[in-house]
Amino acid sequence: MNYTGFGMITDLRDELYNAILRRSAAFFQKHTTGTLISTIVNDIERIQFAMSSVLAEFLQQIFTLIFTACVVVLLGGKLAWVLLLFVPAILYSAGKIGGRVRHTTRRGQDKLADIQNILHETITGNRIVKAFGMESWEMARFRMAARRLFRANLRSVAAVAISSPLMDIFGAVAIAMLLLLGRDRINHGLFTAGTFLAFIVAVFKLYDPVRKFAIFNNNFQQALGASTEIFRFMDAEDEVREKAGARALPNFAKSIRFEDVSFAYELDEDGREILRGINLVVKAGEVLAVVGSSGAGKSTLVHLIPRFFDVTGGRLLIDEHDVRDVTLASVRAQIGIVTQDTVLFNDSLRNNIAYGQPHVSQKSVEAAACAAMAHDFIKELPAGYDTVIGERGVRLSGGERQRIAIARALLKNAPILILDEATSALDSESEALVQSALQNLMVGRTVFLIAHRLSTVRRADRIVVLEGGTITDIGAHEELMTRLGTYRRLYDLQFVEVDAPKVAQARQ
Repeated sequence: MNYTGFGMITDLRDELYNAILRRSAAFFQKHTTGTLISTIVNDIERIQFAMSSVLAEFLQQIFTLIFTACVVVLLGGKLAWVLLLFVPAILYSAGKIGGRVRHTTRRGQDKLADIQNILHETITGNRIVKAFGMESWEMARFRMAARRLFRANLRSVAAVAISSPLMDIFGAVAIAMLLLLGRDRINHGLFTAGTFLAFIVAVFKLYDPVRKFAIFNNNFQQALGASTEIFRFMDAEDEVREKAGARALPNFAKSIRFEDVSFAYELDEDGREILRGINLVVKAGEVLAVVGSSGAGKSTLVHLIPRFFDVTGGRLLIDEHDVRDVTLASVRAQIGIVTQDTVLFNDSLRNNIAYGQPHVSQKSVEAAACAAMAHDFIKELPAGYDTVIGERGVRLSGGERQRIAIARALLKNAPILILDEATSALDSESEALVQSALQNLMVGRTVFLIAHRLSTVRRADRIVVLEGGTITDIGAHEELMTRLGTYRRLYDLQFVEVDAPKVAQARQ
């Protein structure tokens, strides 16, 4: 039974992780990292105890109960049926206590998830905590969360603790009634003293599994309380779903087309549309830059292509195939992404570059690193490509992390490339290296380029200007500079005001 229980829990944990991992980006906006980790680890742990140790003893006690009940009936005859009077009371009390246990357990698990959230935030953001001298504040916040968990656990223990003394009361009343009735039967010669003694001993034996069943019920109720979040995540309908019978997307060859596309986040209670009325055709091999003020919807627009989100209106077509009619894997296999917030794993540089392609040759990995201007700094590291870079690449500089991300995209060799603020957080020297790497990456690909630094986008074939979720202008750099629109205003803000002090200084 322990083997079965642990095996069942392992399968459940695998299924839960698979369900969470395949959810859309909107799912991860709704649920915090700490809550998801707590569900996978702590809630599963609660169920594990009930499904292994408790279940094994539960089945053992069932056989004890059946055998002892038969002995009680054979020895006691009609007197044994007196015990049935207590069954409704036992079942009712077990149900009420079980419901209370289930509720308090869920509350306790939620408080534990709160602690997990605080831990995740403060450990991953430890430098900010230290920079602002907030150790005492965070410690107080953690202490308050731990106190709330302590109180929730006490309420759960109080609910569980009622069960045993209540069963003892039922047992004491039952034995007293049997002794009273048994005395009269012995006096009337219906029982011998020896038979009645054997009957009472059998009743005591019967009481033991009944009492344990009340405890088992509490354990199972705790497992049920913990499982509510698990099955809520597993049963949730995802916003981005693959249609039954979806076909694989053929190799990209012609164009990406937005047809009257609109989009609104489900979390927005006012239903505000982030994008609306987007009509755009991007031909294969074209470099398209997307610019606009913060919050204009630039990142949202490009994130619709790999179906991180689904359009709420209109259609998005890749080579005349609606992305909702093809498989997710076939769409994402043809898209490479490099973002400002570079995601690297606590693994070797080689495995980070070859992410998704573990069997690729070392020669191919090094070729990708060379094209990304990363090979030289990698070779200077003590372990070279086998160097473990720490969580999120913390042992590398910002520019080095970006170049590793570019090498990863190069190795994937996807025909569609999304560059989302890939150089915005870098210094001038690092940006120059990354820009060179990006030029190598963009050759022969269809590129969607998002950048606040307009120096990055000037070489794009076309520039799309987004304002308030709509396309307000589109054209090449020189063309847009002749119009007094948003692009010209953004350009002047970045370059004219920067150049003015230099001109004044030169005149002096």
